[in-house]
Amino acid sequence: MLASTPKTSKSRNVAVSLAVVLVNAILHSSIYLFLRDTNLPSVVYALLAIIWGVLGVYSIYWSFNWAVEQYPDIWKRRIQPFIFVGPAALLLGWLLLIPTLRTFYMSLMDAGTEKFVGLSNYAAVFTNRLLLTALRNNLMWVIFGATACICLGLLIAVLADRSSFERLAKGIIFMPMAISFVAAGVIWKFIYYYKPGDEQIGLLNAIVVAFGGEAQAFTSMLQPWNNLFLVAILIWMQTGFAMVLFSAALKGVPEDMLEAARIDGAGEIRIFRSIIIPAISGTILSVSTTIIVFTLKIFDVVMVMTGGQYDTEVVATQFYRQFFMYRNAGYGSTLAIVLLIAVIPVIIINLRQFRKQGGF
Repeated sequence: MLASTPKTSKSRNVAVSLAVVLVNAILHSSIYLFLRDTNLPSVVYALLAIIWGVLGVYSIYWSFNWAVEQYPDIWKRRIQPFIFVGPAALLLGWLLLIPTLRTFYMSLMDAGTEKFVGLSNYAAVFTNRLLLTALRNNLMWVIFGATACICLGLLIAVLADRSSFERLAKGIIFMPMAISFVAAGVIWKFIYYYKPGDEQIGLLNAIVVAFGGEAQAFTSMLQPWNNLFLVAILIWMQTGFAMVLFSAALKGVPEDMLEAARIDGAGEIRIFRSIIIPAISGTILSVSTTIIVFTLKIFDVVMVMTGGQYDTEVVATQFYRQFFMYRNAGYGSTLAIVLLIAVIPVIIINLRQFRKQGGF
């Protein structure tokens, strides 16, 4: 029997790899078609989906890894990373990249996505009064909301770490994070509640009237300050998130460095500015970019509190109205792309920071 040549071995490995891919595709497609075309109780569907999800993913990775193991070591090292990262990358491309490209295509079309209109939708975004108001409000959320969350979170983290009631204080500040933004909007709607007359059931107006003041419609009449009352809800919820991350970073600052600075006569403010801030700069950047991205996408609070009325529209609520209520797919898609463009620089900054820290 003749020994297999390297060329024959390579062809065999390629054939085996293609066969593994083909078998997986046929097998899982058959399971999908079977589940789709059969009428089973919902509980059985759920159980089969869980079993298929777990065992199916395991079988795919196991079979792909087995096929790669047949290759020489030099090719094995090259191909194996793609076996484990490839499916996730394909899934992300399917769920994120393709919809993004489709949304961009729709942003170049008219309301019914039937006629190509070029960049006219983008020109309208920056000339339409409602859309300009939404962009202005988003900027207010970023400037006041994100800044307040970061500053308060850092301040509370520093003070709590030096307090004997550290756990209690952090627990109270972090507690709003357990509430969804919709629930928070309902809670704060009662706090800001206003009705004409002296009898007020809204907490804030009841306090104002009790001290001899006049009740105010905080979320409607006080424009554009009503946006700041909505921003306060974000600060109430996200300060705990910033505090927890800052507190963890502060505990990583070397204590001997701080003691050396105190022995040299440095005050606490100078230590904070010259030692602590540089030591946790990576965490500050990560928290900042995370909260900024979150504020750019804010939707729930505005929708629950005002429905976007009284000049409180943000880009996300305008997107919802244009796309789902007015059926203007062109405008709606354009707003989604504008929001994506606004988020991209923040993400790039975050990725660069991860790269400096050796994240990838």
